[in-house]
Order: sequence, then structure tokens, then C-alpha cells
Amino acid sequence: MDILSFLLLITWSQWGGGPRHTGSLPVLGDRFAGKLHQSVVDPHVPIKRGEAGGALLVHYQTPLSDGNEVFMEAIGGTYTTFQTWNTQTWGIRKFVWNGLELQEQWTSVSDWVPPPFAAGGPRFEPVFHAALTENFVYMPAGGGEVLEVNRDTGAVARRLGAFAGNVYDRTFVVSPITIDDAGNLYYNTLQLNLNDPWRTAHQGAFLVKITPAGVASRVEYSTLVTDLPQFCANEFSGVPQPWPPSPDAQAPTIACGAPRSGINVAPAVGPDGTIYTVSRAHFNLRWGHLVAVNPDLTLKWRTSLRNRFNDGCNVLLPANGTPGGCRAGATTGVDPTDNQPGSGGVNDNSTSSPVVAPDGTIYYGSYTRYNYSQGHMMRFSATGQFLQSYPFGWDVTPAIWEHDGTFSLITKENRYEGSQPRIPGNEAGYFITQLSPELTVQWRFQSTNFTGERPVGYEWCVNAPAVDRRGVVFVNSEDGHLYAIDQGGTLRERIFLEKVLGAAYTPLSIGADGRIYTQNAGILFAVGQTTEPRKQRAVRH
Repeated sequence: MDILSFLLLITWSQWGGGPRHTGSLPVLGDRFAGKLHQSVVDPHVPIKRGEAGGALLVHYQTPLSDGNEVFMEAIGGTYTTFQTWNTQTWGIRKFVWNGLELQEQWTSVSDWVPPPFAAGGPRFEPVFHAALTENFVYMPAGGGEVLEVNRDTGAVARRLGAFAGNVYDRTFVVSPITIDDAGNLYYNTLQLNLNDPWRTAHQGAFLVKITPAGVASRVEYSTLVTDLPQFCANEFSGVPQPWPPSPDAQAPTIACGAPRSGINVAPAVGPDGTIYTVSRAHFNLRWGHLVAVNPDLTLKWRTSLRNRFNDGCNVLLPANGTPGGCRAGATTGVDPTDNQPGSGGVNDNSTSSPVVAPDGTIYYGSYTRYNYSQGHMMRFSATGQFLQSYPFGWDVTPAIWEHDGTFSLITKENRYEGSQPRIPGNEAGYFITQLSPELTVQWRFQSTNFTGERPVGYEWCVNAPAVDRRGVVFVNSEDGHLYAIDQGGTLRERIFLEKVLGAAYTPLSIGADGRIYTQNAGILFAVGQTTEPRKQRAVRH
């Protein structure tokens, strides 16, 4: 292992901690002695909550950390409604620990804006997400570009990623920035027709690479994904339920649209330099691909997320012809919304991103509606074969804990409340679940904070858990608490942050000294020991 790779092990530098998005750090997470710091990073939360009935439909950046320095998204500007969310400003704020005080040092503002809110597009405010190297912070910028910011001063050193043909006000960075072990940057861009961005053809979708020397190259998604049909099966709309309308019914089709990345999908990079990303048809989330790309941006392989599940009618749903079930006579296992085997959807309101496991397999949390909108966690081999799935995957990038010569996957499992009957064993409830590499359950921890407001508990809104070297899992909940869960699924401790229903759409991170960094209600929190932090020694896996 080279020096840079080892340093990345003890730095939470990007989405999922590092280029493989494993959500882990080889240190001991702190006990929750107290909240060491809190500061507002999004002052518009009261307005955003008000227009969404108390929820907060925003995706926030992971708090990044390196030694005694912490870097967090900072939102400014003005805000009136989600329909004009681009009147805000986004940037990075640097903090430095001085004893037990986390002090603000500088704020650097970008000219990035998210893709526009419009019919057919994302309803959750997309994520602005920077990444960290030894000397610089790289943050998304306007026109599909990236700003290289000096870590010491906050000054912009270079503007990177300009391409001929980019139309500045129509080209958007639509993913977190990923940095591989060699210091190369990867991110996704999308060029839109601003008159009707999500219902008319996009004007270019690219995976971009920038070398440490600042040399930019890109590959168009239409070059990587060449097997989309012109028209894609959709769902039975305007047809009385239960679905499917008959055992041999065929779902209507709509125009697919050209391929592009899912909004908020952070590319992952394996140890050999292979880049993993996720695409979808512009007009249809049901037609997605996991794509492996060589370091020179040529296609290595791609594999469809389409028709991968056989757990719909009569399996995860009640028996055909009974309340909550499919229509009598429906084929066992099909997705009743299109009468085909279930497909892993790429939902633009999600932040699910690929994770590269120690054995080279790849995990991706996809969306499926028919199983109570719980989605599916999908596992693929290093050469692109679909291996297994688990019936929850919605808006989560799972963490990986390495132990005993193997590893485990940690994810949330929200069995959402609703009026539809469920089969025994799949009743509504909210869990943190640890899975084997083959996606069998090792343990679950259930939210038991039952109230009149939430009679079956509160949702785990965290979209990327964190795990320390002992396997202690750190997650935040809709109930306003930060939780630490021991192996076996027992509560270690929890600490109250701030209660905002639906507000924890954020990853969290572990610092090299064991402190925990998270966000709730647009507030950055640091949690840990209330004495001087112990010095930790990172361990090689």
C-alpha cells in the first residue's frame, strides 16, 4: 500500500469516506460524552420545513475531516421556495480544533447551482459535495466545472474541467466529487434544456476525470450505455388496481430518453483504478445500468439493473386476490406495476452510490416501488454478474466493516408505514441491519422510540452509515438522536441532536481522533469526549 492510500484510511475525504465508499475508518469511535460543537450550515431550514409540512427534503454533504481540520458545506443566499432553489449559494466552510473548541477559519463560496426544479425532476434538493486532498478542497462549480481551493487560505487556486461546447448556465455538476488513490477526480455532469429540463431530451451527460495536473477528459454516457431501446416499459397508469390488470397484461411504454447518471450518484473507484457509476434513462428510472469504466474512460463492462427480482406478487406482497395483493391469477414474483420481474430503479431523489467491497464485489441500493417503496440492495461480481439482492435499498450507501478475514454490510431498513396489508415478518418498522457479503441478515437493531406521533418508531433517514474498527455503527435518526450500535445489534448509547422529521438526509463521518461529525436540521454537530482527544493509531486492513 502506498503512502497516499494509507493516509486516505485515516481521512474522511469524500462521500463514503474514501474512493470505495465503504463508510469506515480504522479508529475507535468516541463515546458520546457531549456535543462539542454545533453551528448552522443551512439558515433556510425553517422555510424549507414550512413548505414541506415539517419535513426537510434536502441532501447535505458529509462532514469531511483530516487531523484537526473539518470541512463542511455552507449554504447562503436567499430562499423562497424549492421551485427556485438556485437562488441560494453553496460553498465550503473550514473549521479547526483549538483544544475542545471547533473554530471557523474561512468560507469559500462557489458559483455552483443544482439542476433546476421542474416537472419530472428531483423533488429533494440535490447534494453539493466536495472532496479533500492533502493540500486542496475540490468543490463543484458552475458550468460543469470544479474549483480547487487552498486548504490553508480558502483561496481558489484553479478552475478545472472546462470543455468546448459546455453551455455554462445549462451544464451542471450532478454528483459528489470522488478522488481516487492517485489523486484523480471523478464526477458526473448533465446539460439540460432549461425550458423543460426533465421532459425533453438532455443535451449531454458525461463522466468527467481530472488528473492531479489539472488535465480534464470525459466520456459521454451514450458511449458507455448503448443498449437502451427507444421506448421503455413504464407502469399501468389510469388502470384500476389491483395490478397487473390481467395475467398477460403488457405495460404501456414511454420514450426512454438518452442515458445519464442518476442525480447524486458518486462514482466509486476500486483498488485497480476501475470507476463504477450508475446510469438511467433520462425519462424512466426503471431502466438503469451499473457501469464499470477503465481509467482511460473506455468501457470495461456494463450490466443492466432491469428484471432482476422475482419477489413481487405472492412473495413480498400478500396472496393474489387478497387485500394488498396482486390481482387474482397474476404470475408469482412479478412487479405488479409492469407485470415483469422487478427492476432496480435509479431514483433522482436518492443518493445511493456504488460501494466496492474488499472482495471486489459491488453493491448498489436501488429503488423499487412495489415492495412498499423499500427498494433493493443489489450485489454484483467484479465482472458485472448480478449475484443477490436484499429487499431494502432506497437512498442508502451501505457501510462495510472488515473483520475476521471477511466483511459485513451495514444498511438501514425502513419498512414504511402505510394502509396496505403486509405479509408476516415484513410488518412496518425501522431497522439498522447488518448483512453478510451474500446479503443474509446477521443482526437487526429496531427503532423502539415509539410515540403517538410515530407508533412503530422513527425512520432511519441516514443515507450513509459509518462504522469504526470494532464494528460500532453510527447512524442518525428522524427522532433527532445520534446512535451508536454495538455488534450484535445492541444499543451502545445515543445523544439528542435536534428533532426535525425527515431531516437526517445526510451521511455522517468519523474523525481520525474518534469524534463523530453529523448534521441535523441544517446544523453541523461534533460529538465525542469532553476531554482532550486521545491519540489513535490507525491500523492497516
